[in-house]
Amino acid sequence: MEVLRVFNNNVVLAKDGRREVILTGRGLGFKAKPGMKVDATKVARVFVPADGRDPDHMAQLLGDIPPEIIRLVSDAMDEIGLGAQAAQSPTLVMALADHVCGVLRRVRNGIPAVAYPLSEEVSSLYEREYTQGRELLVSLNRRLNGALPDSEAVAFAFHLVNAGFATGDLSHTYAMTGVIQQLLAVIEGTYDIKLDEHSVNVGRFITHLRYLFVRIHQHSQLEREPEAIVTSITQSYPKAFDCARRIAALIELRLDTTLTEDEIAYLTLHVARVTAA
Repeated sequence: MEVLRVFNNNVVLAKDGRREVILTGRGLGFKAKPGMKVDATKVARVFVPADGRDPDHMAQLLGDIPPEIIRLVSDAMDEIGLGAQAAQSPTLVMALADHVCGVLRRVRNGIPAVAYPLSEEVSSLYEREYTQGRELLVSLNRRLNGALPDSEAVAFAFHLVNAGFATGDLSHTYAMTGVIQQLLAVIEGTYDIKLDEHSVNVGRFITHLRYLFVRIHQHSQLEREPEAIVTSITQSYPKAFDCARRIAALIELRLDTTLTEDEIAYLTLHVARVTAA
């Protein structure tokens, strides 16, 4: 394999025959340059972007996540029989690894475990993914000395359900890409800024939008958050809330649906994050 681009010491984009692949491994990119042969002894994981996804963008997002967490998630997926899915879906590995990072951060800071909405529905409607989520939790906790709360099985199931939806219908994915571009333009117009679509926060916002589209498609929008939390969010970020309202109006126009106040509150948080100085 030949190096095409180095993102950091641990992530490179490479040419493997006629395809482009994303490689991760400790020190893999150190002193590597485009055109050089890949040091195969340092390769920990090989990701093959599917469905026309931009491998350059995926590699950059993976490069922002600690390599040990990527390896941890990938090994756990291998153990429970999801190795092929991990190799073909960098977005899924990225989402799971980013999620695990967030959970570990909350645990270190003594923040209570999250009570995820729709947990009962997940275990009944998505039995296969929920079972995989529980197996993934057990596998990860075996490597993390039990650091992850039991409730994270629901979050993992959500990621697996959404990944399956996102790769199942390309025409829907392509249509959603256009909508996402419009929504980003709303933010740019409201704040008079130019967003970096390759940044981590914008990447997370796009991921949130894709999951929102899944919930809209499945008629399962969030609507169980305590009113006090929703009110606190909207009052704490008034400009972001106004922007989120504009986004909601556009989604209503494009997707023929009305967003719940809970969904608008979560959009508010993401708008505040992507526009933070």
